[in-house]
Amino acid sequence: MKKRRLSRLIVSLALAPSLAAAADAAPADVSALRGQVESLSRRVDALESAKSSAPAPSAWAADLPVKFGGFVDTYYAYDFDRPPQRDRAYTAQAPRSNEFDVNLAYLEAVVDSARVRGRFALQTGNSVQAAYAGEPTVGKVSGPSVSQLIQEAWAGYRVTDKLWLNGGVYFSHIGMESFISKNNWTYTRSMIGEFCPTYQSGVWASYRFDAAWSAQLHVLNGWQNISENNDNKALGTQLAWAPEGGWSATDNTFWGQEVGNQGRFLNDVVVKTPAWGKFQLEGSVDYGLQRKPSGAGDFSTWYGGSLVGRYAFTRRVALAARVERFADPDQVVVQTGAGAFKTTGASVNVDVQLQKQLVWRVEARGYRGENAVFPSPHGSLKNDGYVATSLGLTL
Repeated sequence: MKKRRLSRLIVSLALAPSLAAAADAAPADVSALRGQVESLSRRVDALESAKSSAPAPSAWAADLPVKFGGFVDTYYAYDFDRPPQRDRAYTAQAPRSNEFDVNLAYLEAVVDSARVRGRFALQTGNSVQAAYAGEPTVGKVSGPSVSQLIQEAWAGYRVTDKLWLNGGVYFSHIGMESFISKNNWTYTRSMIGEFCPTYQSGVWASYRFDAAWSAQLHVLNGWQNISENNDNKALGTQLAWAPEGGWSATDNTFWGQEVGNQGRFLNDVVVKTPAWGKFQLEGSVDYGLQRKPSGAGDFSTWYGGSLVGRYAFTRRVALAARVERFADPDQVVVQTGAGAFKTTGASVNVDVQLQKQLVWRVEARGYRGENAVFPSPHGSLKNDGYVATSLGLTL
């Protein structure tokens, strides 16, 4: 009502000069002018009424908040076995020896709202080349040439307060460590991280039971492949427990028909402790099996484990140490071209936070194998080791 009175006042003020000029005019002219004022007032009232009755914009029509970012990981690594052509074997992290290069660089756009979420990230670097080298090429529009550029491209919708449905290309739900080095306590990933899927393509549902328990169900193209290489789909699951206090435990699985329609299963268990003062632990154990070809027996198995401890001297300086073991007697997931990969390893990592968005990392790592599987200019060796240093910039 107040708005209508104000509108009439504005109209009256706007026409005041005309009314004053018409004061000396004939009565007929004054009457006509008053009629125009009343007509304008009615039109203003109608516009105000239509505006007040218009529905408010709904939530689905609101623009989604988008956050942009990126990361650059430059490095130098020296492998003491001096592998031929500088390619370090059995790793996708810092995979070149005696060479300054880019391990990983990416740009991202992230949406994280109450009902919609997603991430689109483009990437490049040596780790990308190594991790996607096995991406299958089937037909004319598949293969690593384009797939390796897509770190993630997925979207999700919150169906209920506890249930999300998501789909696209995304990081694997399996493993203790991330493909992005800055997210890990050590610069490079453990052997079990290298020999399980890094990325996957499919759809998944995530459900939160309460503040501590959650679960996921994945339907995937297969074991680390974007392009489908058979007629089967794979399943993945995750059951996670993260109560208050810092403890967390996750059980991840993969079930699928792989090369030659051989059934493959992997179980991955991850446990992380709360920080005890400046010290914290995390560990992971994997066990996998795959059906052997017809006539060759029942199943091939492989297993691995990694334990990492981290001590934060200050907010800017931290030390991490790792011990690990991986064994694949039948070379299911690690093909050496020689003997079976049965290897024990250990590493030490130092992080120095130079600035909030810039970290300098140094890592020394050694391997001791039961068989000669590590390439060198003088043939394969049982042992290997390297040092690596990195500058990581978060954008």
